[in-house]
Amino acid sequence: MEENIITKPDSSRMQLELSLGDQLNALLSASHALNVRTAAVFDPTLQPAAFLIVRWLLSNGPAAATLLAESTAMDRSSVSRLVSRLKQLGYVKSETHPEDRRGVLLSLTELGREKALKAIKEKEEEFYKRISKWEDSDLETFIYMLRCFNGYGTK
Repeated sequence: MEENIITKPDSSRMQLELSLGDQLNALLSASHALNVRTAAVFDPTLQPAAFLIVRWLLSNGPAAATLLAESTAMDRSSVSRLVSRLKQLGYVKSETHPEDRRGVLLSLTELGREKALKAIKEKEEEFYKRISKWEDSDLETFIYMLRCFNGYGTK
């Protein structure tokens, strides 16, 4: 005779999952706060969302506004407004798309690139402070676990 067993979640597992949630929330909150501070280092007169565009262009190169909107999860009108401001300040420029003469590509100017790199360096220093005393093996384990968590599998 087969029993219909209803299992309760293991309370120790539930506690671990709650603790994981707490730590992920702390990481996301700290990362967001650091992103806002980094954006202010880049240019305190801009909204932090503008730095998200700058960061994307720095990492990925020239792009159409539509791709920027999709990639940053912002609506087109917000991207358009932020890009206009970035252009006014000399951080972003528009160029005709080389393959589609009707299209426009946005890219960082030299000033935009220099300021972005300076701001990012300060952000990286904050994260490096947190791991500076870790053993290499601890850092390797952390990287491995983050890769797994982020869906990238194993080394």
